[in-house]
Amino acid sequence: MGHGHSHTDVAEPTPQAVASRKRANWLLAAVLVPLGVLTIVAMMLMWPSGSREGISFASPYQAAPGVTFDTGKIQRVVQESCTQTGQSDAGQPDAGQSATGSAQGGSECTFAFTEPDKGGEPVKVVINPDVAKSHGVDVGDSIRYLNLSGVQGASAGNGSPSYVFVDFVRNVPMALLAVLYAVVVIAVARWRGFRALLGLVGAYAVLVSFILPGLVEGKPPLLLALVGSTVIMIGVLYFAHGFSARTSTALLGTIFGLGITALLAAWATDAANLAGVGNHDAATLINMSDKISISGIILCGLIISGLGVLNDVTITQSSAVWELYELAPETSARKLFTSAMRIGRDHIASTVYTIAFAYAGAALPILIIVMLYDRPLAEALTSAELSEEVIRTLVGSIGLVLAIPVTTFIAVLVVKATGLKRANGPSRVAPDDVDDTGALAAAAAVVGSETDRGYGGSPNRPAVAPRPGSRRARREAERGNSD
Repeated sequence: MGHGHSHTDVAEPTPQAVASRKRANWLLAAVLVPLGVLTIVAMMLMWPSGSREGISFASPYQAAPGVTFDTGKIQRVVQESCTQTGQSDAGQPDAGQSATGSAQGGSECTFAFTEPDKGGEPVKVVINPDVAKSHGVDVGDSIRYLNLSGVQGASAGNGSPSYVFVDFVRNVPMALLAVLYAVVVIAVARWRGFRALLGLVGAYAVLVSFILPGLVEGKPPLLLALVGSTVIMIGVLYFAHGFSARTSTALLGTIFGLGITALLAAWATDAANLAGVGNHDAATLINMSDKISISGIILCGLIISGLGVLNDVTITQSSAVWELYELAPETSARKLFTSAMRIGRDHIASTVYTIAFAYAGAALPILIIVMLYDRPLAEALTSAELSEEVIRTLVGSIGLVLAIPVTTFIAVLVVKATGLKRANGPSRVAPDDVDDTGALAAAAAVVGSETDRGYGGSPNRPAVAPRPGSRRARREAERGNSD
């Protein structure tokens, strides 16, 4: 009498299957281990010294003697006439000069009576006109302001403001969002999500300690981006997903896509003459040091910006191949590749939209300005303001699109060589493998459409019988009755 177990028993692997699995794992190791060692060696050789010799800049967060940056909470907001003032000579940051200069003339100015966090009587802080016009300030807002009373106390009667708005204090809302993000990720993805968050911290550590200082010191930007990105991907993938043939396959596909992206970015940066012209931040960096290359920074940015999406498509595609195979182990390599690519094509379409909309959202102020200028579309897209974002979208999309078939091909070869993974008992799907991917439902749908008639079987091998009481069993019974 049949039983209702939801898994299919699998025989013990043959010696030939074990030998094939070992060869596949050794082949992956033979490719990835030397690549990893080479990357680490290159990282050590290119590690920045941390010296800032030859860099000259005036930090807007460094105040003159007697001037401090204080924080406080707004108690009252008023509109008053601006008095005629002169330019502050205290050597203050741009924020202070902007607010001081804005007080010139007889127009209305916004002032916020603010209670200092360090204690004392409320102080009258002048609010920058751009902030007052675009966002405004409200009672209860926490702000950071420049305290000029130490150097202007004796001459406060000349109309110069003694307290100037610098920025809002955003510690609490950002901390709440970060905690909520971590809670949601861990609650849904559990231990794997926690490891992914730790991997993200490590990725930013590589960015801050290796890539950014290297760019400041004039290291080769292409090599810097390739080495740093490879280290990040090795750490993130293995730390979040564990050491397995599936993860190694995704890593190979990621490195391939990364190489394609780097080559295209290097060509596009030179061919399109991306020089950061018109960018205020780029102009600031150029004036800081002769070692800093804006084109090199743009090139590095083109490569790094696509890392997250590239990692997403490769690990999902690799997981999809494994799930397809474990649902229908008798499927041929060609049919397995075709089925997985159906999932990959859907992923390509959605990911291209993701990249385009992400960059469009970040560039909305520029897009609005270009629209108001009423320039021709072709001229606007190739302008200095938009060309970098357009090329970033195109380069990143090409790299990830090409990475999908390559990852799928490698995954099919590896999964066919390594065979099914055994867990506790005869089940052919390990519990952690089912947790490992979000592509299981899509994979099952594809396998169902591909192997509906043979239930995963092939012309040369017996088909797997449907589970008693299942939809397929009822459909088979109906076919028999109709015959």
